[in-house]
Amino acid sequence: MTVASATPLLTREALVGRGGGRPSPSPRIVHMGVGAFHRAHQAWYTARVDDARTWGIAAFTGRSPGVAEHLTAQDGLFTLVERGPRRDRFTVVDSVCEAHPATAHDRFLALATSPRTAIITLTVTEAGYHLGPHGRVDLADAAVASDVATLRRGDVQALQTPVGRLTDALHRRHGAAAGPVAVVSCDNIPDNGGTLRRAVADVAAACGWDASAWPASFVATSVDRITPHTTDADLQLVTDATGWRDTAAVVAEPFTDWVLSGDFPAGRPEWERAGARFVAAIEPYEQRKLLLLNGGHLALAFRGLQRGHDTVAAAMADPVCRNALERFWDDAERVVDPAADPAAYRPALVERFENGRIAHRLAQIAVDTATKLRLRVLPVIAAERAAGREARGALGVVADWAGGIRSGALEPGADAAQLHAALTSGLSPAEAAPLTAALAAPFDAKETTT
Repeated sequence: MTVASATPLLTREALVGRGGGRPSPSPRIVHMGVGAFHRAHQAWYTARVDDARTWGIAAFTGRSPGVAEHLTAQDGLFTLVERGPRRDRFTVVDSVCEAHPATAHDRFLALATSPRTAIITLTVTEAGYHLGPHGRVDLADAAVASDVATLRRGDVQALQTPVGRLTDALHRRHGAAAGPVAVVSCDNIPDNGGTLRRAVADVAAACGWDASAWPASFVATSVDRITPHTTDADLQLVTDATGWRDTAAVVAEPFTDWVLSGDFPAGRPEWERAGARFVAAIEPYEQRKLLLLNGGHLALAFRGLQRGHDTVAAAMADPVCRNALERFWDDAERVVDPAADPAAYRPALVERFENGRIAHRLAQIAVDTATKLRLRVLPVIAAERAAGREARGALGVVADWAGGIRSGALEPGADAAQLHAALTSGLSPAEAAPLTAALAAPFDAKETTT
């Protein structure tokens, strides 16, 4: 008999049988996009503080139903493996009370329009917002246009985008007079709360609805916890350490950060008891994380993949990759609001990036790259050039991206004209000129740290 079949599955009954476990919480939070990051971050924060079991999370997947199937089989439970430089810590997270595929729109609507639901949260990645060059939802995008037509027809089972599903839910919630709700974006996009509010308003307007009358508060956040892909070896490690099978386990670094700004008119968990911060102005923290951490990841991924590295830690050990990162950080640090203390943030990032026990795959970072560059690197280039500086470090990231696509180290492939259009759309000729040069620059495999 194999270990997998001989070992009990992690369930609430199994925990009770071991003298532990808590009852399933009541659903009051609806989450869109349940993946590894959500489980390691928001679900973990909620489990830490929900002593009364009144803030259960009803979670819906994004692209694949697999996570929902695994969580449902385990009563929503999963193991968080906090992987430090020397040892692991195992914690059962029990805040998820339901898990469904994104196609379960009837259940999503029932929960999202319930007066008991106080919060709707999202982690759907940058691409899930279907933004155009100017940061507004792209109504000409095929999926968005399809959703608008679907909403007009009322055939909501055919909705394709998270924004379309959310717009439908908020419209129906308003019509049902179900009361106010907080909508919380936990994605790495600038002004994520405002961006989501405008996206919903634009889709609603295209349907002939006025979203300004809907009682929804859009909360902005900055989220931070490195969460690599969980491997089969990680799942076996959980079994060996805990004595149960867990097909929904997730691995993350010990460090975590969550900063929120906005109103929760129907209440919220006391997330601050787990370390979350509530601030009046989130922009400095958001900018610091988006440019230094997420932008730094791109610098390492684009250069590291071309030099044969698989992980962030491996790229950090390569002086050429480390030099590319530090040059980008030199540019980005000048752009970040001093209120967020970027100079102190850099050493902390170095320690986190060098944690070789966190196998943060460069290939995992290097997806949706054009969108990520627009959000995480172009603002640095624009600010540096506006200040009269060359932005050589940030432009080097763009050059590495173009070189990676030309060499086949990065996917998807695109020709030079497509690369140029992706990054320079909406820019003046003067603004586009340095990007054009960077896109044409070859990757120099002989570069040293001097």
